[in-house]
Amino acid sequence: MEISHVFTLIGLLLKVTTVYFAFIALRWMFCRQTHWAAAPPVTRFAVVIAARNEEAVIGRLVSSLLNQNYPKELFDVYVVPNNCTDDTANAAFQAGANILLCDYPVRQKGDALRQAFCQLEGKEYDAFLVFDADNVVDRQYLQKTNDAFCAGARVVKGRHAAWNPKDSWVSGCYDLYFAGFDLLFNRPRANGFLSAKLIGTGFAVHRTVLEQLGGWNTGTIAEDAEFSAQCAMAGIRVWWAPDALTYDEEPCSFWVSLHQRKRWCSGVMQVGRAMIPRLMGQKMSALRWDMVLFLMTAQLQPVSALLLAVSRLFTATEDGFSCWTFLQMLALYWLGCAVFGALLALLCRARERRNWKAVALFPVFMASWLPLQVLALFKNTTHWREIRHGETIHLT
Repeated sequence: MEISHVFTLIGLLLKVTTVYFAFIALRWMFCRQTHWAAAPPVTRFAVVIAARNEEAVIGRLVSSLLNQNYPKELFDVYVVPNNCTDDTANAAFQAGANILLCDYPVRQKGDALRQAFCQLEGKEYDAFLVFDADNVVDRQYLQKTNDAFCAGARVVKGRHAAWNPKDSWVSGCYDLYFAGFDLLFNRPRANGFLSAKLIGTGFAVHRTVLEQLGGWNTGTIAEDAEFSAQCAMAGIRVWWAPDALTYDEEPCSFWVSLHQRKRWCSGVMQVGRAMIPRLMGQKMSALRWDMVLFLMTAQLQPVSALLLAVSRLFTATEDGFSCWTFLQMLALYWLGCAVFGALLALLCRARERRNWKAVALFPVFMASWLPLQVLALFKNTTHWREIRHGETIHLT
């Protein structure tokens, strides 16, 4: 067998996780979405927001929380300022939030959450909600999350959308990406009784879960994926609540987006290296297998892409490079990805949120994930960097 064929075969075998995710999506994506009954507001929430230099936006989030269609005596809002050089704490306090100060240094968001939950331990809260400071929360969020808890949930992930989808093609692509992720990942898992993916913000954890896990104990820069893996190991399913909607302010700069998503890729790889052996050491269940394959994808996909690229390089060397064939493949990819983006814009987003420039450039956004994953294989991001809002330069 020629060496190019060997590389091709290995590369295709490593895409087994892609086949699995495609099967899950096709199996349960078109099923009727499960909805639970409306319940009286009984869950007492503590809303926790880790904030670093978020003076410009923290008031907007706190206001959206205090305006919830939910009894005010049943929830409190806490902001956890950390590593701030601006007046985040005062801005949050003036907006109506309670302030929790960190007792020891914070390296990443998980450290701030750990300290917050330790300080709130013993208070009479039934569940804890986690948001990012640049979020805006739909008025029904707490009520819809309460409905899920009353129906039996222990961890709930709400729907996620971009707050600023028309600011640039980049922010518009984030909006399409979240819509596609909900359609192909979260919706099928909700219908198939598997776990939704937390994606960092807009999720709720019941008090009994933190008690079972011994508190919040994440140490990577992808605390969302790490906590999801801990839940899977404990046999706890993450419910998806599509009617609980969080808006997230997205980067408008492609360069900033690359930095942010490189951090996401590195974080999931960190979680995979730490958690896959622990998950595999447990008695396997559908929840644990699903999480293992999700974490494996972050490692296998870039390796598979490199092997397939090497095989194509050998083929091009032996048979000659065909520019026309390459352009045909590129055109087919662009057309297919743009059509998928257009369907997402038409089916999953309201008319006023559509950004057709984002649809046209959605193939660029999606293709950029692969080099970021490959880079993350060789250069690990270990520190969280803030993204400033409303500025040309976002990274410090």
